[in-house]
Amino acid sequence: MRETDYVSGFARGLKVIEAFGETTRRLSIADVARATGLDRATCRRSLLTLVELGYATYDGKFFALTPKVLRLGHAYLSTTPLPHTVQPFLDKLSEDVQQSASASVLDGTEIVYIARAAQKRVMSINLSPGSRLPAYCASMGRVLLAALPSDEAKALLDQTNIKALTPHTITDKQALMEELARVREQGYAVIDQELELGLRSIAVPLENDRGKVVAALNVGAPAARVSADDLAGQYLPALQAIAQKLKPLLH
Repeated sequence: MRETDYVSGFARGLKVIEAFGETTRRLSIADVARATGLDRATCRRSLLTLVELGYATYDGKFFALTPKVLRLGHAYLSTTPLPHTVQPFLDKLSEDVQQSASASVLDGTEIVYIARAAQKRVMSINLSPGSRLPAYCASMGRVLLAALPSDEAKALLDQTNIKALTPHTITDKQALMEELARVREQGYAVIDQELELGLRSIAVPLENDRGKVVAALNVGAPAARVSADDLAGQYLPALQAIAQKLKPLLH
């Protein structure tokens, strides 16, 4: 891309929006400056512009995003056929196995949920389309990272803030690369309470009609009800069957 094609002000505005999150819902100018690395004057102009356009509110000290921001995410969800194609299959899968099922895509170092069919809630966080989780410790993330060439997967891990979310989380990069190699070979990933205590999950890749991995599909189950060793036996055939049915429908 030519330098003249890059709109730096627009890029900074998007960076400011991305500073807000589940644990950072109300931010001051100083908070945004720390989170983005931008100077305070730039953050102030960007935030006030968001307020003027209706994407944020300001109480004199703190800024917060408004529901209007959802239009940005809805634009993706409404223009790509993937969520609409996957959702009925997810609903059927969840009903058949009596567990929550989800689909996601990779976005940098995170996975983004594009569809979900929930049974009883087994996670402390409420997941829905648009929710994000770190890829390195999520079953769908492991599947999507494993679908990349090893050097690309390693580069993403190098960019990731890897930390132990539970005592079971794998945090060593070499161990993670070995796990990705295992996932790549066996064709599925199992997470045993690495993301959250009490939760186990299994995921498979979703390939399109040209054999390219475009998303991932998983089933999550309470650890008290199913062991890690039993996940594949109980849920893998159903996951693989759905992936096979979806393959000719994905482009």
